Order: sequence, then structure tokens, then C-alpha cells
Amino acid sequence: MHQGRNDQQTLMDGNVARCTPAAADLNSWLPISASREGKWWYSAFHNVTAMVGAGVLGLPLVLAQLGWYPGIIAILVSWMVTLYTLWQLIHLHELVPGKRFDRYSELGQHVLGDKLGSWVVMPQQLIVQIGSNILYTVTGGKSLKKCVGLLLPMADFKKTYYILFFTVLQLILSQLPNFNSLKVISLTAALMSIGYSVIATAASIVRGTLHPGVARYGFHSHTKAGIIFDVFASLGTLAFAFAGHSVALEIQATIPSTPENPSKKPMWKGVVAAYIIVAMCYFSVAISGFWAFGDSVEDDVLMSLEHPNWLISVANFMVFIHVLGSYQVFAMPVFDKMESVLVQKFNFTPGRQLRLVARSVYVAMTGAVGIAVPFFGGLLGFFGGLSFATTSYLIPCIIWLVTHKPKKWSFHWIACWISIFIGIVITSLAPIGGARNIVTQWTNYTMFS
Repeated sequence: MHQGRNDQQTLMDGNVARCTPAAADLNSWLPISASREGKWWYSAFHNVTAMVGAGVLGLPLVLAQLGWYPGIIAILVSWMVTLYTLWQLIHLHELVPGKRFDRYSELGQHVLGDKLGSWVVMPQQLIVQIGSNILYTVTGGKSLKKCVGLLLPMADFKKTYYILFFTVLQLILSQLPNFNSLKVISLTAALMSIGYSVIATAASIVRGTLHPGVARYGFHSHTKAGIIFDVFASLGTLAFAFAGHSVALEIQATIPSTPENPSKKPMWKGVVAAYIIVAMCYFSVAISGFWAFGDSVEDDVLMSLEHPNWLISVANFMVFIHVLGSYQVFAMPVFDKMESVLVQKFNFTPGRQLRLVARSVYVAMTGAVGIAVPFFGGLLGFFGGLSFATTSYLIPCIIWLVTHKPKKWSFHWIACWISIFIGIVITSLAPIGGARNIVTQWTNYTMFS
């Protein structure tokens, strides 16, 4: 397997590139394939940053929407199934000897054909990445507003201004050249996610201990229709909580690979470490948050916590720092696609000027949408069901069935079909619940409030 840049398939225009000198030169500039100096621990904190984000804060509400036992089982099943499908993607990265599928869409094109593979994978991946960026923009503004409001109650600024501030910071961070240049930011974001998960868990336990018997453990909604829609929305929240698959191949592309030490070994080592951290954060936050607040818990558990003010303020600031990094992890593959298309289709010259303009326009657009639709819970359910389940549950298993053709009733055959079934259920039902929540919240919302 060649470690150099000539072993890449690059083209984001829907056709698999030949390894021409021009393609190799472009690959050496594009943010996904420009640097292959990643270590296994880069994989670990990149995956933690991609996973333990806004999704973990909504997990107590999942228990409120599903109930104690169904909620915990749903989180556990999601953790197990998505770990399996992530293992599949890692092994599919170097499916063909001598080639590396650095981008999710390239793998789809190779297995399903240029046109079908591109249209099946690329739109889903882009919805996940762009949807995540919009949601992180909303989360960043919301968390910073809560942070400042707890410490300075007189500073009652509109959420719009905080989202604008978040967007300005992203305009600066978006000029980092490639994925590996995010390592310090991603590591910081991963540490922040662990930090606010610990604070959320500890503060919830203290709150529940000081106010025993106050929480009611029924359903979040009190009507049959509301309960049904909440169940639908909870599926999307779960899908969003395990959304790192859309950037998994791009993360693996930053790790060097040789026949003696293929990239799948350090990548898997990092993923296992990340998933252990994910399990610790997810179950502790979900269980403690629901135990403390019951069915009245907010869609962001930190919004339910008020005391001690300084600690909850710190936790919200940690969320703000974390989503700054998470935004970039999900945005970098989008930048890669944008810049590839602009160079190959529209003959722009690769360089700093193109990077400045293209990335700034993208960041501004996600900021504008975040200001217009700042509904955290509804967005979790809607985007989670729309495409997150597809990239995490469906596509890896479909590609595995096509390429490996496991024997009927074998472990991989059964595991693939279970994952596909779960993915279809989430994709069919979750957007309904998410859209309903958005509509409900919209009736009480004033634009640019």
C-alpha cells in the first residue's frame, strides 16, 4: 500500500479520480488528504469531539421521552450497533489493496458505482455535517448566553448576539489549512466535553440528593399524541448522539498507512478509547439528569441546572469551547468538498484567497440559519432522523453486505440487518417528531430574539 499522496482517490464531483499528477497536487492541498501525520490518540480525541457534543446534553430528555428502562436500553443498543458499524467503516477504508478511500463518498462510489454511490452517500453526509454545524452554532450561542447570564444577570443580551459571536470565532478558526491542524483544538474540545459531562453528572446528583422525591418519572408529554411524537424525536436525538461516522473515514485519512501497519490498527485503537469515554459520559449524564429532574428535564440538561451558579456557568463555557472544536471537525470535510469542486469544476486556483472566501461564506450561512431556527431539541430530532441514522446505521452495513457478502444467518449478516432495520425505523420516524417540536416551539418564537 502506497503511503504517498498518489494513492488517493479524490474527486468530489462524483467521479473517481485517476492518480494523475494534477490530482496528486490537488490532494496535497485539500484539507482531508494534505497531511498524514495522525496518531492513534488523534483518532481518539477527534472521535470524542465528534461524538460527545450537543447530543449528550439531550440524553436525559431521551429517558424522559421513553422511560427509565426503554431509554437506557435504547442508548446501550445504539452504542453497541454504532461501534460495530464504525468498525466496518474502518476496515472498508482500505478495502482495495493499494488504495485508500479517504472520503465517505469515494467509498460509496467505488462500491455502488460513480453516480449511485455519489447520490446515496454524499447528500446524506453533507446533511449530517451541515446540520451538525448549524446545531453547534445554536448550542454555542445558547451555552454562552447561559454562562454569562448566571454570572452577570444584568447582561441580558439576545441569543442572536451570542450566535453572531460564535460565528465570528468560526470565521477565524475556519482558516486552519487541514484536518491535522485541528489537533490542539480537537483535543481541547474533547477535554471540555469530558469536563462538562462530569459537572452535569455531579450537579445533577447533588440536586437530586438535596431535593429528594421532587422529580416525577413519567413521560415528558402528558397527551397520547405528545408522547408518540416525543418517542419519534428521541430516536433522532439518539442518532445525533452517535453521528461521528460521517467524518470517520476522513479522520482515518490523516493517519499514515503501510502494509506492515495499516491505518485501521491505530484508528480502531483510538475509536475503542473514544467509545469507552462516550459510554462513561452518556450513561452518567443521562441517568443522573433524569434522576434529578424527572420528566421536567430540559432538552439541554445544563439549562435545567442553576446552582451553584459559578459551576454551571463553567460547564456552559466548556460546552461553548467544545462546540467551537466540534464545528471544525464536521466542517473540514465540507471545506474539502467545496474547494475540490471550485478547483475542478470552476477552475479556481488553489490558495489562501479561495480558502478565505469559500469557507467564510459557508460559516456565515450556517450562522444565519442558526439565528433563524434556534430550536435545540427540535433540531436534534429532525437532523438526527433525516440523515444521521443513514450514515451511522444504514450505509456501512449496506456496503459491507455488497462487498463481503456474509453467509446468511452468520454473525455479520444478522448484525448488518439488525442495524439496517434500526436505521430505517429512525429515518422514518425521527424527522416527524423533530419537525413537530420545531413547529411547536416556532409559535412562541420571535425572529432575532
